[in-house]
Amino acid sequence: MKKQTITVKGLTIAIEQVHEKDYISLTDIAKQDMEQRAGELIRSWMKNSATLEYLEAWERLHNPNFKGGQMTTFRLKSTGNRYIVTPQNYIEETGAIGLISKSGRYGGTFAHKDIAFNFCYWLEPAFQLYVAKEFDRLKAEEFSHKSLEWHLTKITHNIEEVRNLLDTIPGQREDLNRLNYLKEEKTE
Repeated sequence: MKKQTITVKGLTIAIEQVHEKDYISLTDIAKQDMEQRAGELIRSWMKNSATLEYLEAWERLHNPNFKGGQMTTFRLKSTGNRYIVTPQNYIEETGAIGLISKSGRYGGTFAHKDIAFNFCYWLEPAFQLYVAKEFDRLKAEEFSHKSLEWHLTKITHNIEEVRNLLDTIPGQREDLNRLNYLKEEKTE
């Protein structure tokens, strides 16, 4: 997975590419709230009925293996005070692909960019705008870099084609023709 970061309001947020899709760290985003731990904030967001509706709609749109029938059971459990809604149990019970939960030192909860923007909006609508704007800037920069690489490759290829064409023109100076060098190398 290719990792990148964006900085929003002094907060560094990790972005990973998973199956050529961008997943943004909800754990990093949640660190903007100094009053609650990141995991608690994510669990509170996931317990929200509007969040669960959004997650279900997103999964139905993007995930053909989503266990929609399990979503009803999951929603009922989430209303109970004893049941703790976590990204891990949501992923396990529904087969969700919009969230990724990793344990360990470099772990955390990552979400597809659409879901991450929803989380940001739930936290603070203005913050969501800053994250979206910075994410767009990163993608534009990335596209510009890829476009430049493509153009340089194309130019290099064209120069090589022209050199090959020039080498086939009769009447050139023998010492400048690359085909003669190739013939000499083969005979040695």
